[in-house]
Amino acid sequence: MATVTASGLTKVYGEDTVALDDVSFELKDGEFVVLLGPSGAGKSTLLRILNGLTQPTEGTLEIGGAEVTGTRSDVAMVFQMHYLVESMSAYRNSLTGALNRTETVDSVISNYEEKDKDLALEALDTVGLLDEADQRAGSMSGGQQQRVGIARALTQNPELLLADEPVASLDPKAAQEVMRYLKLAADDRDLTSVVSLHQVNIAREFGERFLGLRDGEVVFDGGKEDLTMDVVDRIYYGDGDAESETGVEHLAET
Repeated sequence: MATVTASGLTKVYGEDTVALDDVSFELKDGEFVVLLGPSGAGKSTLLRILNGLTQPTEGTLEIGGAEVTGTRSDVAMVFQMHYLVESMSAYRNSLTGALNRTETVDSVISNYEEKDKDLALEALDTVGLLDEADQRAGSMSGGQQQRVGIARALTQNPELLLADEPVASLDPKAAQEVMRYLKLAADDRDLTSVVSLHQVNIAREFGERFLGLRDGEVVFDGGKEDLTMDVVDRIYYGDGDAESETGVEHLAET
């Protein structure tokens, strides 16, 4: 688990494309936070900064009290597209999460340490796929593949777990299942987690705290009880841009 402190994060692409504008927040150890907002709001940019893949134009980011200046092995990402090696088993895909701790030659010949093998199996067990450990990833359903992606991230043994629209391409049943296992994994390991979601109903079911982004700015920071239909409208449409009934549409989306 890790504390996360963002102070005045701003990201500008080119001369005048502002992706993030003075974003500040603090995440406590073990907190499960959901990012909400329309396309282009800055959610993916924020996740990339949290992951060290992109540096802010202005502002600072600290994880566990240390300033982030690049990628970190203790920050893991679950992607919308799972990026598995479909010809490999679920176990082998999960084990690739240990690559940051493995010498290049050893990784090529699959010479992983026993503790990493145990971590990979434990991660598959956490996401309910231990019995499918030897199954080829390409033969799995989309939901199962995404759960293998979660297992791979857990095998990395992170302090901070990030997920970028992890259920966007899944049907409602699979989306619920993937989110259930993602939340279970975070709770089981007391991981500080930041998850970007489009489906507000799923966000409300699994989120504890919500950051609403619009036009690169934080327009909402609160708990489930504060995430009303009017707030959803403000996040997705801006002040006065939509009738309150539109919030119902987002709450009903799957």
